[in-house]
Amino acid sequence: MAAGMKNLSKTFVWILMGLLMLGLAGFGATSLTGTVRTVAQVGNEEVSINQYVRELQREIRAVESQTGQPLQMSQAHEFGLDQLALSRLTALAALDNEVGELGISIGDENLQEEIVAIPAFQGVNGTFDREAYQFQLEQAGMTDTEFESDLRKESSRTIVQNAVISGVEMPSLLTQVLTDYVGARRSFTVATVGPDALTSPVPAPTDEQIQTYFDENQDQFTLPRTKQLTYAILSPDMLLDSVEIDEDAVRRVYDQRASEFYQPERRLVERLTYPNEEDAQHAMAQLEVGGTTFENLVRDRQLELSDIDLGDVTREDLGEAADAVFAADLDAVVGPLPSTFGPALFRINGSLAENNTPFEDAAPALREELAADRARRQIEAQAEDIDDLLAGGATLEELTGETEMELGQIDWTRESGEGVAAYDGFRAAAEAVNEGDFPEVAFLEDGSIFALRLNKVLPQRPEPLESARDRVAAAWTQVETGKALAENANSVLEQLNADGDFTATGLPFRVENALTRTAFLEDVPADFMGQVFEMEPGELRVIPGDGTAFVVRLEELLPPAETDELRQVQTALEAQLNQALAQNIFDAYVRDAQTRARPVIDQRALNAVQSSY
Repeated sequence: MAAGMKNLSKTFVWILMGLLMLGLAGFGATSLTGTVRTVAQVGNEEVSINQYVRELQREIRAVESQTGQPLQMSQAHEFGLDQLALSRLTALAALDNEVGELGISIGDENLQEEIVAIPAFQGVNGTFDREAYQFQLEQAGMTDTEFESDLRKESSRTIVQNAVISGVEMPSLLTQVLTDYVGARRSFTVATVGPDALTSPVPAPTDEQIQTYFDENQDQFTLPRTKQLTYAILSPDMLLDSVEIDEDAVRRVYDQRASEFYQPERRLVERLTYPNEEDAQHAMAQLEVGGTTFENLVRDRQLELSDIDLGDVTREDLGEAADAVFAADLDAVVGPLPSTFGPALFRINGSLAENNTPFEDAAPALREELAADRARRQIEAQAEDIDDLLAGGATLEELTGETEMELGQIDWTRESGEGVAAYDGFRAAAEAVNEGDFPEVAFLEDGSIFALRLNKVLPQRPEPLESARDRVAAAWTQVETGKALAENANSVLEQLNADGDFTATGLPFRVENALTRTAFLEDVPADFMGQVFEMEPGELRVIPGDGTAFVVRLEELLPPAETDELRQVQTALEAQLNQALAQNIFDAYVRDAQTRARPVIDQRALNAVQSSY
């Protein structure tokens, strides 16, 4: 595939993403008995095995990048990635067939312009490099003829696509309706009925009530799929006591990192330079008489404060200006003073005192750091021997007798995050391990090594009441409290229906004016504004919340406000709708082209590709 003008082609993106497998060029000859080269015939166009493998690889890599886990072919088939890849390729082939029927193509001159514009084919001087071009294609297992053919097809498809979707616009009425929906506003009064409004708190549940609630709400108390794992681990912390660090090594590290422990006095400074001394003197004079501010001087030089900020600097950094800057008070402006770029005004924004850490104070942390580093190297040295023991049939239990590794067990779920399960490396291994897998040595982020074994997989299952009792009681209490609050709120609603006076309720209330659907209010349920927008003026409604209830009266319906923000929303909606309509029309065109091209799929070739993956 290839991208449009001045952009890296899709084919080349695949190249750079490493989606080609070694030996793809001979895939058909070695894996498909040397006779099958295509997986589909679409009109006059063919979908080659190599194209299909590249596209399938791309889909698999996309999923792997999202999940962080390797994806087997069986899983890719289960997710439908093979069908997705084939569907996309047949659609493109149908469009290529359509382009061929229409007789559309780009000339050699245009093709050359596209190729030389691709950055990956350019040399250090920014011009086309023939050697880079050949090298990149060789790395992908493609010939220049194949690549140029793909690029020519992609450009031709772009011409057809632009012809189909050019000038497509959604009716403006739809945009206006959606804009009015987004921008509509409501004013309302809301009173909060909290637990303190109850005459008495909800009593603790009885055993019978807990049992009944547990039985009726079993889905709320379910244990997730669990892997019972045994693991052996060797961490740097486990070796620290056995690692000896001599004082000379600590002293050498201290001396090598002296800049961390000897920090001279510094100033936080902004420097505004001028082309000559006269301009700098004039600017300083304006500051001294109050005729301007430092910020205005910066803007007069067409600069931002971020452009002149030097950060924290030492005397050495400032050169001849050091004495005056370090003698000045905070927020003072001094100058003109010499600088690398000419006379300058300096504003002092902060002061950092000298900070020196003697060897005696730094030594404990350095000693621990050196010991941890040495322990990690010792672990690295042992990792291969431990892996050999496992390959020779040693069990995790035997490892703890022959090495310094320690044994542990964990009931692991995807929610586990404590202890060894806090490491990304362990979680990835726990997710991937299957019954019957042999333990292998793997590294954790802190330099530890581990190996694990799957003992048993427990499916999702009901949690015993004994372990869930406290949460069952809390859930029952929350439900009963919600009922009591709703009952109280309904009584308030009846009172408001009678007199309409929120003050007489004795509840805290507030009036919210001209809020849109997307307005954020604290401590209200997620559907609060949605329910408000369902109401009619003067209507009262009880909206239950989490541990509260709200009594709401809608006061006024307001049209959208004419603001720049809403105009931007309308513009964005218009663009999105036009784009969606254009895409739908083009998709329909491609589907029609596919129907007329009558794709023929070679299932035998597909099966061979997938079995050889």
